[in-house]
Amino acid sequence: MTSTYSKDDKLTIGEIQKFSCNMRKNALDMSLVAKEHAVHFGGGMSVIDILAVLYCKILKLDIDNPHWEERDRFILSKGHGAIGLYSALIEKGYISNVEKNCFEQDSSYLMGHPIQNIKKGIEFTNGSLGMGLGLGIGTAIACKKKGINNKIFVLVGDGEMNEGSIWESIMFAPNYKLDNLYLIIDNNHMQLGGTTNEVLCNNSLKDKLEIFGWDSYEIDGHNIKDLYTFFSNVSNDKGKPIALVANTIKGKGFSFSENNNAWHHAVLTQSKYDMAIEELNNYYEHN
Repeated sequence: MTSTYSKDDKLTIGEIQKFSCNMRKNALDMSLVAKEHAVHFGGGMSVIDILAVLYCKILKLDIDNPHWEERDRFILSKGHGAIGLYSALIEKGYISNVEKNCFEQDSSYLMGHPIQNIKKGIEFTNGSLGMGLGLGIGTAIACKKKGINNKIFVLVGDGEMNEGSIWESIMFAPNYKLDNLYLIIDNNHMQLGGTTNEVLCNNSLKDKLEIFGWDSYEIDGHNIKDLYTFFSNVSNDKGKPIALVANTIKGKGFSFSENNNAWHHAVLTQSKYDMAIEELNNYYEHN
């Protein structure tokens, strides 16, 4: 999917890039305040650019009316990517900076996996993998039956694609012509037990989804221009659910965590935090 960029588009992309940088700073802050609690850092970092595009410019939301029935819904099926979701909700204004500093603390609602809190923009509780696409399908059906003109976005991990419940849902959605449903696969090529090729190879996800009846696409999940173009222009006039395979890097953004599976679930020390902040500042200055 290609597009030319107007001056307004370029300003929008710059705004999303700033949103994304701020999200990474939020995620670092939360990881540090978690102290001795290990954080799912790698999988949280790989989804940030995707979520920056969605929350900055794509999702139809009303922060002053979080229960607005016609809002778009975002479901984080890979619940261990919670710091990515929370960092977007902080930038959007659902979660305050004071609340951010309570991440993974006793009595906080910001735990290592999201717990439903619609007032704070958290649509569903998720932790056990394989649940989110089914939740998205049920929501998409309900919205269609109510005549609500909105979109349902579900983000899953590529390791999560090993779950049988995901493939049952993948078969189900086209059968009911759920053209209001958008599946995003965070294809970072790693999971807890190793690389996805080592654990259970899931190559050619785009082709498999096409065979199962989805309108499927594949792009760089860190290219904000391409992500913005895709979500702004993708058409749902084919009567099919839409799937995007987003090729990403686990731990994206920091030299010590990129493609390093030791950061799947780890403690962020002060020294690593300081290193990450320096790298983030350098990136911001040059971009």
